[in-house]
Amino acid sequence: MGYQNIKFPAGSKFLVTGAAGFIGSNLVEAILNLGYQVRGLDNFSTGKKENVEQFLNHPNYEFLEGNICNLETCIRSCESIDYVLHQAAWGSVPRSIEMPLVYEEINIKGTLNMMEAARQNGVKKFVYASSSSVYGDEPNLPKLEGREGNLLSPYALTKKVDEEYGKLFTKLYGLDTYGLRYFNVFGRRQDPNGAYAAVIPKYIKQLLNDESPTINGDGMQSRDFTYIENVIEANLKACKATSEAAGQAFNIAFGGREFLIDIYSHLLKALGKNIQPTFGPDRKGDIKHSNADISKAKEMLGYEPEWSFERGIEEAIEWYKKNLGVKTSAGI
Repeated sequence: MGYQNIKFPAGSKFLVTGAAGFIGSNLVEAILNLGYQVRGLDNFSTGKKENVEQFLNHPNYEFLEGNICNLETCIRSCESIDYVLHQAAWGSVPRSIEMPLVYEEINIKGTLNMMEAARQNGVKKFVYASSSSVYGDEPNLPKLEGREGNLLSPYALTKKVDEEYGKLFTKLYGLDTYGLRYFNVFGRRQDPNGAYAAVIPKYIKQLLNDESPTINGDGMQSRDFTYIENVIEANLKACKATSEAAGQAFNIAFGGREFLIDIYSHLLKALGKNIQPTFGPDRKGDIKHSNADISKAKEMLGYEPEWSFERGIEEAIEWYKKNLGVKTSAGI
C-alpha cells in the first residue's frame, strides 16, 4: 500500500517536469524523501519559485529553468535520466477555450518534445499527466478507459493527443509510456489564487477570509476528488510497471464521488463558518459528473490508493490554515 516502500535501483535518477507546480513539487519532495536523485524542469509560467527553492539545498536535487517547447532544453533535461515524470502543462478548461493556440504549443508540442528527448536519451519509463477531461460528453458512470465521448475543450483535446503520441512512441520506438488520467487532484501547494484556481483551495481561502465563494451552476455536479498522495503513488508505481502496460492510459482517482454543494457544506463545518455561497452560470466545457473506475490501474500498475476524500480534505484544510495569510477584520 502507498509508495513509501517502493524500491528502485541504487542511483536511480528522475526528471520531474513542471517541478515548480502543485503536482510536480509534491513528486520532487516524495522522491527525495525516498533517497533518489531528482532533476526538476520548469519555466515558472504557472509554477511558483518557492516550490523549487525549498529543495535547492538538497544534495540529490538539481533544477533547470527551461521551456518544454524548446527541444534542446528537453534533450538536455533528459540526459542520464532513468524515469521521466512529465507534469508540465497548462491546466484549466475555461482558459483553454480562451487560448487554444497556447494549449496546442505547450500541452501537445511540449509533450511531444519531451517524449522525443526521452527516446533519444534511452529513458526507461516515461510517465505523463493526462486528464479525466478526455471522457468528454460520455454520460456513463463510472468512467472506463476505452469508453470516451466527444471532447468538450481544447484542454481535453491536448490530453487526448498526448495519449495517442504515447501509444505511438511505445509501438514505434519502444519507449515505455504510461498516461495517467488524473481526476480532480487536490492537496497541499495547490494554488488558491486567480480566475482559474481549482475549487477546493479557492473555496478554502475565500472562507478563511470570510468571503462568499461562487459555485458555478447548481452545485449538483459531482467529481472524483483525488488527494495528491494517491497521484504520487500512481506515478511511482507506473515507473515500476511492466512493458505490457506501456502505451496505455489509466484512470487515477480514489473511485469516489462528491457533489460540489456537499463539499461546500463540509468546508463550512470544518472551518466553523456560516457563509452563503453565490451561484453563477455553468462553466463552458465542463462535464457534469465524474467518477472513475480504477480497476485497470489496480490490475496493471498495482495502484492501491489509500487516501479517501475525507482523509485528504482534513489534511488539506490544515495545510491551508497554516500557509494562507488570513485577513483580519481590519483587512490587514
